[in-house]
Amino acid sequence: MTPMMSMQELKDLKLNELVEAARGWGEVSKRAYESRGKLDKEIVPKLTDVTKGMGTIAAAARLGRLGRNYQYIHTECGLMQVSLSGLAEELAAPQRRLLDALADAEHLGFTVHPDCSVSYPAAGPEIDGQKPQGDTVRRSGGMFGRIMDDVRAAANLNPNAAKAQDIADAIGSALSEARTIDGQYAAAVRRLKAEQGLDVTENTWADVSKDAGAVHGAAGDVYKDDIPLGQSPAERKEWWNGLSEEDKIAYLAAYPDTIGNLDGIPAVARDEANRTYLPQLMGKLADQGDEASMTKLDGLRGIQDKLNAGSQPPMFLLGVGDQGNGRAIVSFGNPDTATNVSAYVPGLGTKLDGSFAGGTVKRAYDTAVGAQKLDPSSASIVWLGYDAPQDIDVMSEDDARNGAPAYSSFMEGLSATNDHGDAAHITAIGHSYGSLTVGQATQLHEGGIPGVDDIILVGSPGVGVDKATDLGVDPGHVFVGAADNDVVTKLPSKGESKAAIGGAVIGGIVGTFTGPPIIGTVTGAVEGGLGGYGIAETFDRGHDDIYFGKDPASEAFGATRFRVDPGPELVDVKFPEFWETRPDLSAHSNYFTPEKDQMSADNIAAIVAGEPGKIIPEARR
Repeated sequence: MTPMMSMQELKDLKLNELVEAARGWGEVSKRAYESRGKLDKEIVPKLTDVTKGMGTIAAAARLGRLGRNYQYIHTECGLMQVSLSGLAEELAAPQRRLLDALADAEHLGFTVHPDCSVSYPAAGPEIDGQKPQGDTVRRSGGMFGRIMDDVRAAANLNPNAAKAQDIADAIGSALSEARTIDGQYAAAVRRLKAEQGLDVTENTWADVSKDAGAVHGAAGDVYKDDIPLGQSPAERKEWWNGLSEEDKIAYLAAYPDTIGNLDGIPAVARDEANRTYLPQLMGKLADQGDEASMTKLDGLRGIQDKLNAGSQPPMFLLGVGDQGNGRAIVSFGNPDTATNVSAYVPGLGTKLDGSFAGGTVKRAYDTAVGAQKLDPSSASIVWLGYDAPQDIDVMSEDDARNGAPAYSSFMEGLSATNDHGDAAHITAIGHSYGSLTVGQATQLHEGGIPGVDDIILVGSPGVGVDKATDLGVDPGHVFVGAADNDVVTKLPSKGESKAAIGGAVIGGIVGTFTGPPIIGTVTGAVEGGLGGYGIAETFDRGHDDIYFGKDPASEAFGATRFRVDPGPELVDVKFPEFWETRPDLSAHSNYFTPEKDQMSADNIAAIVAGEPGKIIPEARR
């Protein structure tokens, strides 16, 4: 057990020495950070470029281990830096109060004892030739004790009594606060140690995640208070650019999860922060071990594999987290230096799992590759910054409304950090349910999504508005891809669905009493459902209402429709054979994939690259 800090220790504490120690740990963290950067960006690429073979692979593996060690040192030493800086900052106030109280005691001629009691001399009006006697007081115990001490001091004719009590209480309060702070930091710092023969594994990173939690808890996040969480992306960029290189490295080590997910922080810094945080998050999920955590861990492992493998265009990790069904934001190409930037919101059924990196992330990669063929200054992003519905049966507008503010903020951040300013060309892309999220984001601010020039909607079940003019950009800058055999783009409207369900219930009841047992009920339900659907259709005269409003591919919506492959034909099967079929619904998933729908992928790439004149148009429905 750590001995409690004494009054003399708090008095004599040299806070500048703690600050200097923090700087020393920060210097070690910085050197590890720089060494890792040199290893990853210079040594390993040169090694693999010059030589090939098993020897090179083995050497690269050993260098990879060294890089992980540097990353570990950078993080742990950065946490030590934050701990010592926070300790110095938090102890400053109680030490100041102690020194002030001791100065008051000395000025009044009181004696402060090592046990923090205060003795005061005789003083006041003489009674029978004697002044009221002096005494010794201690800090009051609790609120009731304080009240009683105040009463006694007021009744005491010695005017020093009340003054001495105030000084004793001030000393006791300052020392108590300092002891609490010291104990919290001591517990956190004791965690920051490594075993001999360091081998950085997922278990190691699980410990690092706990270390970070302990340090942040002890510090009360005093170091984090300077991060402009509540400010605009533009203000956050200004804050980051104004930091010294040493402070940037310290924030990357101690708060990678915050910096890596903060809109307005430049892409390179977000990528570095998230690459630092990624193994910590993976270790945390592995340590938790429940089914949901392991699903997200599979998704993060897939991202880590892609980062390790490298890519062209280069991959940037702009966000990662374990909230909800998981968070991941991946860019191919640097969105700060590219002239053309797109950010695609995935839809129904998307989550951070084992298929995310190979499927959803690949769509952003394919779009970046296609756009760069037209303009090399292009970058494409997949933005999983919200929880998409996992089943069509529970699909409502709630998830889109909840995700829209985060997407809008992210897009505002892209505009703030892009080197080209207003000349940057930014495209919002929504696929499937993600198109509704984009649609909801356009309604948050007058003028639509900040910084967005073009909007692409593919496989859309509706976007929550009835006209392209309602999306905050000129309707000529709203583009729609809808495959003829994509069932999601032809979902019945909510009114049609409710009418069909109501008709089925009524038809089933009628059929029960008018037809053969069971068969009459089923037949009545089917016929009643179709009848209800037909009644609802009479109110949709243009047959262009779908689940979340007007069909974006319709004439009434007023967007530019581009040609896509119709996809596998849907066989019209009657009940009850429908339940035994497994129709091919891949038309809903092929829009971004050149191997499956080259026409759609090329059209999307042309829009993203700022070459809309090169798209192949399609007649509206």
